[in-house]
Amino acid sequence: MEVYINGQLKTLPEEAKTIQDVVRHFDLEHKHVIIEHNQSIIQKEAYPLTTLSDRDAIEIVHFVGGG
Repeated sequence: MEVYINGQLKTLPEEAKTIQDVVRHFDLEHKHVIIEHNQSIIQKEAYPLTTLSDRDAIEIVHFVGGG
């Protein structure tokens, strides 16, 4: 399946079917991220329930500390 991740078209593995799968694929499980799926912010509890379709748009924002 192909989806847009932060504006770039990416090919996901066949087993990636939910937002949770995307989080796992990009090794973001232990990071503080905000994910927008087709212009809607997805709550973390809904990651396993939010299914993907070809050419969906996903924006992933993560926070970087600094000083």
